Amino acid sequence: MTEGPWAGPIPPSAPPERLPQLDIPAPGRQRRLTVFFRLLLVPHFVVLFFLHIAAWCATIATWFAALATARVPDPLYRFLAGYLGWATRVDAEAMLLVDRYPPFALHAPGHPVRVEVTGARLNRLAVLFRLVLLIPALVVQALASTGWWALGLIWWLIVLVLGRVPQPLFEASAAVLRFRMRTGAYAMMLTPAYPKGFFGDRPGALGTDAEEAEEVGRVTENLGASGSATRPLVLGTPATVLLVVFLLAGLAGGASGSTSSYTTGDEPEREPSPSPAVTDR
Repeated sequence: MTEGPWAGPIPPSAPPERLPQLDIPAPGRQRRLTVFFRLLLVPHFVVLFFLHIAAWCATIATWFAALATARVPDPLYRFLAGYLGWATRVDAEAMLLVDRYPPFALHAPGHPVRVEVTGARLNRLAVLFRLVLLIPALVVQALASTGWWALGLIWWLIVLVLGRVPQPLFEASAAVLRFRMRTGAYAMMLTPAYPKGFFGDRPGALGTDAEEAEEVGRVTENLGASGSATRPLVLGTPATVLLVVFLLAGLAGGASGSTSSYTTGDEPEREPSPSPAVTDR
């Protein structure tokens, strides 16, 4: 099993490339006190820093194993999937998507934020060139995440005043987090499915009407009455506009940093190699 009691290596009869899924309940009232002190997540960031190092080492071992056998060894799969789930829960809390402090655990089936990752046989050629293939997805997720955090004070003030997350902000933030999670899952070779769905899901993303109803029913049964507001994740026009704003803000932040380095005469620092993880900031 991987993240949650209903996720695990994909069965032989299932589709070979199933995108990782992120389930978050619909936005509700949030306690202003916990919104105000949202940076109490700092202990999680400290722990995840060390887990990030462990995940990076595990990903290297996974790369060699996948290149040789076209699959990920079960112990590595369970650890990396657990790390991905922990990181995503912390990010969901930090991005104001839920008002539930995440547990210090790789697997938290009782938490409202769930990650479903299903494994499949990997393509050795795609594994060999995984870092090159990742570049477009890493650029998109880096710009979107940077843009969200560049404007994060605005989102924090809105939620603090209203006591809830407006629906467009919830949808756009969930789209950023889901794409970040999918990029991390692909980087760690937990899935052969390339990250998709940055601008939400199109009709039929979960299959036919009957298949979609069956999947939504399964998720609701496992998540309880709260269900999932992100499977499928359908964005309204305001949320789509917000995603574009995130990208532009991230792009402006990168351009501003480059300009600042140039005008001060400093050499721009060399970018670190893309990380397989999804949480370090």
